[in-house]
Amino acid sequence: MTTGCSELKKVIGIGFHKTGTKTLGECLRSLGYRHQSLSRHHFNLWLAGQTETILADMEEADSFEDWPWPLLFRQVSMRFTDARFILTTRRSPEQWFESLASHVRRQEGRGFPFRKYIYGCDNPDDDRQHHINVYQSHNTTVRRFFADQPHRLLEVCWDNGDGWEQLCDFLGHPQPGRPFPHCNAAPATDHHAALKLC
Repeated sequence: MTTGCSELKKVIGIGFHKTGTKTLGECLRSLGYRHQSLSRHHFNLWLAGQTETILADMEEADSFEDWPWPLLFRQVSMRFTDARFILTTRRSPEQWFESLASHVRRQEGRGFPFRKYIYGCDNPDDDRQHHINVYQSHNTTVRRFFADQPHRLLEVCWDNGDGWEQLCDFLGHPQPGRPFPHCNAAPATDHHAALKLC
C-alpha cells in the first residue's frame, strides 16, 4: 500500500476510456500517489454543473484518471497551476473504437450509465464514426490547449512501447525496479496484436 505525499504535484489522466487509463492509474499508485479513478459521484456533480465542488474535492487526492476527469482539464489546469496532465491514446482511432465497442458488447447493458452524456448515445455500434470523431476531437482540443505550456502535458501510447521511462521523466521520479504494468492486455498472437486496454 502506498501513502500520499503532500509535495507531489497533482497528475490528471485526461485520455478517454480504453486508452490505457487503468494502466496509468496502477503506475501512479505504485509511484506513491493517492489516486482517484472512476468516480460516479463526481460525474453526477459534473452533470449538475457543480465544478467548484469537484475541484474542492480534488484536494483529497494526488492523481486522477477515468471519468469525469478528462472532461475537466481546463478548469483543473486553472485551479491547480502546477498540475501535470497525461493524455493516453491508442495506436489508431480505429483501434480505440474496437476496444471500446468490444467492452460495451461484453457489458450487455450493465455498464457505465453516463456514456450517452459523453458520446451522445449508449452504444458505440450505433454510430462508429461519431465516436471516433468525439475521441479525436478531444485529443486535438487537449493538444491545442497545452500548446503554449508543453511542460504540463505528456502524451503516451502504451501500444507503441511508452512506459516507465516517459512517465517517470515527465513526473520527475526514478524508474521503479519492476515491470511496467499493462492492465487488461489481451494475449498477443503477434507483435502487431492490439492491447485491450482500459
